[in-house]
Amino acid sequence: MPLNAQRIRGFKPESKPYKRADEKGLYLLVKPNGSKLWNLKYRFGGKEKKMPLGAFPEVSLLMARQERDRARLAIADGIDPMRERKREKAQIKLGAENTFESVAQAYIEQKMVREGRAEGTLRKARWFLDLLKPAIGNMPISDVDPQLMLAALKKLEAKGNLETAKKCRSFSSRVFRYGAAMGLCQSDPTAILQGALVTPKARHYAAILEPEKLGELLRAIDGFECYPVTKFALLIAPHIFVRPGELRHGEWNEIDWDKATWTIPEGKMKARRTHVVPLSRQVLELFRQLKPVSGGKGYIFPAFHTRQRPMSENTINAAFRRMGFTKDEVTAHGLRSTASTMLNESGLWHPDAIERALAHGDSNAIRGVYNRGNYWDERVKMAQWWSDYLDQLREA
Repeated sequence: MPLNAQRIRGFKPESKPYKRADEKGLYLLVKPNGSKLWNLKYRFGGKEKKMPLGAFPEVSLLMARQERDRARLAIADGIDPMRERKREKAQIKLGAENTFESVAQAYIEQKMVREGRAEGTLRKARWFLDLLKPAIGNMPISDVDPQLMLAALKKLEAKGNLETAKKCRSFSSRVFRYGAAMGLCQSDPTAILQGALVTPKARHYAAILEPEKLGELLRAIDGFECYPVTKFALLIAPHIFVRPGELRHGEWNEIDWDKATWTIPEGKMKARRTHVVPLSRQVLELFRQLKPVSGGKGYIFPAFHTRQRPMSENTINAAFRRMGFTKDEVTAHGLRSTASTMLNESGLWHPDAIERALAHGDSNAIRGVYNRGNYWDERVKMAQWWSDYLDQLREA
């Protein structure tokens, strides 16, 4: 006889558990402590199984029957409802563990680090993650939809960080694609957001492009009083064509005094290719003078308070500002543009030799495949010519 609510309420606990059947395998188990538990008895794969459906009255008779009917439909489709429930619970648990933050950290440590990405690239990736964590860090990655992602990026836009918002979208897109490949989410919700963000204006690093102005900067550096390591960094930076981050992270064991070269390992390079820098006589002498000042081990340009870290990324630009040069006149990175422009305008050097000196990849992919020469002999001569030319400008 089918159960009804009145009968169920009338069931009293006894010394031993007992069952009261409803219909189609649904029954109520009354326990000695007074709890009344719904269960479904069914057969799957030739075996009898039991599936708990909850406790009465939290789960009413109607609700229990609805759950029973859904389970019977699954069985008819060849699906074991109890196994399916366990799978769903496992997915929920997995989703809670695989937050956006945890998947992003796995992407950085297990993919980017193993691929040998430059330390600067890894540092930026971790910074992007820090920016996104307050909004979506603790959310299961599978729960982050385009609207949630857009809201997180719009917060960055609202602060005026347009370029940062754009780069965070790109970083999170790589994280979602990695998560999808690992089976942790279904798709990349940032794919449809490319047109939803404000496009930042192209940024160019301020650079001195007039010889007279460059001579003025060199004389200002000569007369500038500051921490000795900073002074040597200011003196050396205009002579060589490395990026500011590559300069700061240089180490003494990378200098070959006999060959007059500085070999920057691929892990420190933007293009992830080892880059060898020929050193002019002037630069080599500056390095010799700097060595006893900075300790001769570890970083060439250590931080002020500790030799365990490199000089701050703002040190050179801050020094330029104290000299009276604005951010629209000169930057540390802009020194590369200065060298590139003036070397090209001299007409003395092959454009490809200049590009190799700057550690630029060939913009023409096919041309780059066939043009593999590094123009080493020309670059050695060019490095010496450039240092001599800077000396002339300084003395002019």
